[in-house]
Amino acid sequence: MARFRRKSCITLIALVLLILAITVFLKELTSRDSPFSSPAHIKGFPEPESREDRNKKPEEIKMSSVAQSDKDAELEATLRKFPPPNYYLHAFYYTWYGNPKIDGKYIHWDHPQLPHWDVKVAQGYPQGRHTPPDDIGANFYPALGVYSSRDPSVIEAHMQQLRTAAIGVIAVSWYPPNMKDDNGDSTDDIVPLLLEVAHKYHIKVAFHIEPYKGRDEVNMFTNVKYIIEKYGEHPAFFKYLTNTGKLLPLFYVYDSYLLNSEQWAKLLKHTETNSIRDTPYDAIFIALLVEEKDKRDILTAGFDGVYTYFATNGFSYGSTQRNWASIKAFCEDNNLMFIPSVGPGYIDTSIRPWNFQNTRNRINGKYYETSLSAALEARPDFISITSFNEWHEGTQIEMAIPKTSQTVYLDYLPNKPSIYLEITRKWAAIFGGERRKWQE
Repeated sequence: MARFRRKSCITLIALVLLILAITVFLKELTSRDSPFSSPAHIKGFPEPESREDRNKKPEEIKMSSVAQSDKDAELEATLRKFPPPNYYLHAFYYTWYGNPKIDGKYIHWDHPQLPHWDVKVAQGYPQGRHTPPDDIGANFYPALGVYSSRDPSVIEAHMQQLRTAAIGVIAVSWYPPNMKDDNGDSTDDIVPLLLEVAHKYHIKVAFHIEPYKGRDEVNMFTNVKYIIEKYGEHPAFFKYLTNTGKLLPLFYVYDSYLLNSEQWAKLLKHTETNSIRDTPYDAIFIALLVEEKDKRDILTAGFDGVYTYFATNGFSYGSTQRNWASIKAFCEDNNLMFIPSVGPGYIDTSIRPWNFQNTRNRINGKYYETSLSAALEARPDFISITSFNEWHEGTQIEMAIPKTSQTVYLDYLPNKPSIYLEITRKWAAIFGGERRKWQE
């Protein structure tokens, strides 16, 4: 009997141990495979949710996710309507406009009428400021109205217009922080938003460095360093792969002739002690070619290329289209980039009422097409457009509308407001095709 009890006791203990072992095993198995355990350590699973997400109700998270998905799908659908961007086609872009709703005042739309340098001539023309919104410092009137360059909806509309035109790069007019042009406010703080919206539309942003007060080779280094450190890692920041295999930013330097070639050489020549070359801030620097003699100065200075900016054929040596073939030949001989600037026309009599001799009629788009054709004949490295929205000088390809007021405005009739975007789109495709032939 005692032996039987002992056997029963041993059997019972063994059974209990077996049950305990099975229980522990099942618990361990459940903890590994449970859908409620944290998946963060498993490759391919999302990171643990944030405190903000934990505080949201499940339906809020779901709605937020659906809304973002819908927004992404809507953007993709919008982008599919546009032609692919041509990154060899650049447009000069201005962010200096403001209005009371966004900026508390009108900026640039109220541009003054500038007096002629000859006092006797100046006396024969009106002077004073324009008074928006009906009277603005432009000969055409924008389809977006008297807008602010800080308005996100305006930037969005601009990017859509740029993509309609197949423009891949905007060269934004730039002054250093806390500096500005004679008639505006500081605009560097607009750049982050501009980059974000440009990136959405697969557009790149280059910088058109203006002749800010006191510009010299020393503070140019400082300002290029600032731009690259602040904006250089953004995916919308334009960089170009050079023939030497370097991926570099590109800077247009407006009125570069204001600094002599010896000063520029200190910044741009490899042989100089304080040169920007072979530093993390090296870049492609494009000088403004105005007079024929500027060619040699630009070469001596160490620039990487030239552009012509002005939309008035015949205004300067550089902007005269019949000179482009010889300028291109000079650039080829000296390993420089050639970037001719084309425009749809020119008229600035709203701000320079005495400057009628430089007006170039648009001829319903024919002037622009002639300019684009001349640029292509020169086999340029890039083509730059003067401009997307320089309204004061009437070089804009941005949409304009007829306007009835006491001020008489020009318009694009009998064509649509988008006529110059459509012409640009056509020639962007032609340029792309020609480039492929040149490479072959």
